[in-house]
Amino acid sequence: MIDVHCHLEQKDYEKDRDAVIQACMGELKAVVNSSPYYPHFMNAVELHKKYPNFVFISLAIHPIYIEEVSSSTIEKAISFIRENKKDISAIGETGLDYYHVKDEKLRLRQQDMFKQFVEVANELKKPLVIHCRDAFDDCINILESNGMKNKKVLMHLFSSKRHIKTIIDDGWSISIGPSITMSKDIKKIARDMPLNKMMLETDSPWFGFGKRNTPLSIKGVAAKIAETKKMSFDEVWETTAKNAVEFFGLPIKI
Repeated sequence: MIDVHCHLEQKDYEKDRDAVIQACMGELKAVVNSSPYYPHFMNAVELHKKYPNFVFISLAIHPIYIEEVSSSTIEKAISFIRENKKDISAIGETGLDYYHVKDEKLRLRQQDMFKQFVEVANELKKPLVIHCRDAFDDCINILESNGMKNKKVLMHLFSSKRHIKTIIDDGWSISIGPSITMSKDIKKIARDMPLNKMMLETDSPWFGFGKRNTPLSIKGVAAKIAETKKMSFDEVWETTAKNAVEFFGLPIKI
């Protein structure tokens, strides 16, 4: 019912973005568009203003861009977020990515940038959406050390079975995407995570497995979670939507 992580501002939707959104509006309650690249921030805000009760937005700089972003760019991104805070539902996606970034100096810069966005989330009292790949120990340590225990933290495309207990103990949430249809590990995570701490996502336009993905594919995600947890589709569909409304503070009714 709600896709909590998609990228509708991407060039993949340039030819039919409005048609895609209209199709989604016919079947979903809302989407949260994550814009993780500073030059796209204004596009995301404009998309929210065009569809104010359907497209909500989350802004930050993705850790994979660390080599190309300067300190001044990070400052500009943070200033933009402060200036447009009324239009922003969350800070993210932000975090650490050691899969794509191997250089230790760049990893340290990732950590510094991550801490800055955590500070902004605390300052503005906004939920925090996390990208973490091959860096869970460092990522969790930064979150815990910066006062994020029992606060609104969403681990997007969460993939670490080893850290499930920590995520639960720290009161955080996870979102699950289309990879659950192919990954045994993600199915086990869905099985073991409490439903009241789970949300649905597509990360579209990616995860279309050979074709462009759209937010509508959360239906398949919900169906696989229901199968894995041995509960009804409707319970997963409705509960994850209510979780999203509460987490992001969305002004919609489920």
